[in-house]
Amino acid sequence: MSRLGTTTRDRDRVPPRRPGTRRGATAVTQLPNRRRRTADRRRRAVQLVVGTVVLLGVLWGLWAGPLLAVRTVQVDGAATLPADLVRETAGVDRGTPLLRVDVDAARAAVADLPQVESVAVTRGWPNRVVITLVERTPVAVVAEAGRRSLVDARGVLFDTITGEPPAGVVPLVVADPGPDDEATTAALTAIRALPTALRERIAGVEAAVPDDIVVTLADGTVVRWGSADESGDKAEIVEGLLEQVEAGALDPADEIDVSVPAAVVLR
Repeated sequence: MSRLGTTTRDRDRVPPRRPGTRRGATAVTQLPNRRRRTADRRRRAVQLVVGTVVLLGVLWGLWAGPLLAVRTVQVDGAATLPADLVRETAGVDRGTPLLRVDVDAARAAVADLPQVESVAVTRGWPNRVVITLVERTPVAVVAEAGRRSLVDARGVLFDTITGEPPAGVVPLVVADPGPDDEATTAALTAIRALPTALRERIAGVEAAVPDDIVVTLADGTVVRWGSADESGDKAEIVEGLLEQVEAGALDPADEIDVSVPAAVVLR
């Protein structure tokens, strides 16, 4: 018996170790499996490179190539402005790749046209640029510095005319026409309150100051409007009075004062 408490017979029963093995050793990957994994990694790397090249090619085609280039510049909403003028102002050249079109610059350029109130420029895939604009609507016409200019509802002078103004556009006399002039704003408020049929019967509107608006009809009747306050009510009163005069229910008057709608005066 040895010190460890085993006999020679017990040691003889312990099976012998296999050559080349040690306790606790980690299994080694077989060589064919290692080669297969290495090949898979190389294949994925090649696929990644090829995919990147293809993607870059597609992006280049979109950015600089003729695949998605501008063929048409479409103009919507132009009534008095020539469409060719709008296209020229936008500066979008045919053949330019859509992705390279500076829509913000084109919009800003068209917005600078005096006749344009608002504009949007968008890409119309695959080969169009669409310019959608809203033109200013004339409400009045003013004379200044030897020319006659159309005025929109905001008081912006945006175009010059010769001859008669468009139907329903009222001649306006103010000292300093423009969007920042209070007399201009007040007079335009009164004009906009008038029905379309009545606007066509107006010879002119004058506002020396914002609180003294005077409307003159084509037959010479003077309507003292006063301020722009309650313009809707004043317009209804004037329209009703004129209808009564035409029907013979009311004698014609040289002057109608509606500056106080609750106390109308006919002279």
